[in-house]
Amino acid sequence: MERFFIETKLAVPDDSGAIEGLAWPFGAPDRVGDVIEKGAFAGISLPLPMLFAHDHGDPVGTWTDAFEEADGLKVKGSLLVNDLARAREVHALVKAGAVRGLSVGFVTRKAAPRKGGGRTITALELIEVSLVTVPMHPGAHVASAKHAIRALSLAEALNRATAHLKKVNK
Repeated sequence: MERFFIETKLAVPDDSGAIEGLAWPFGAPDRVGDVIEKGAFAGISLPLPMLFAHDHGDPVGTWTDAFEEADGLKVKGSLLVNDLARAREVHALVKAGAVRGLSVGFVTRKAAPRKGGGRTITALELIEVSLVTVPMHPGAHVASAKHAIRALSLAEALNRATAHLKKVNK
């Protein structure tokens, strides 16, 4: 099985453990030059394991929905926060913004070399999608970590306002 780390947007809308993100963006290569084309993810078997850092001994949830859209492979699922202490830990890390990436684990079925390095992958078998701290693809990310995103946005706004007030008061 091959593993590719992709920075993705993850979304954690509430404390139920629901999470979603962009697992693989189409149209741009990852850090090693690989491109996965739209259509390569056809025939995904659900549910998919949600692992932490591709550790097959560290499942933290399941992906119950995976589908291709124009911009890439989107996934939705749940961290098992009511059942696993480790899932609660990972959930806290995602909400805090410490874990923002997604990475796909798959077996390549059809690929061709790309000029300049890497491959163009046109068929694969998706095995799992992991939550990771540093993804291989800069565009892969957790999309809905709403509490974390709101908190970070608020903190940035407060920092800007504080800096402005300090400047004005001098």
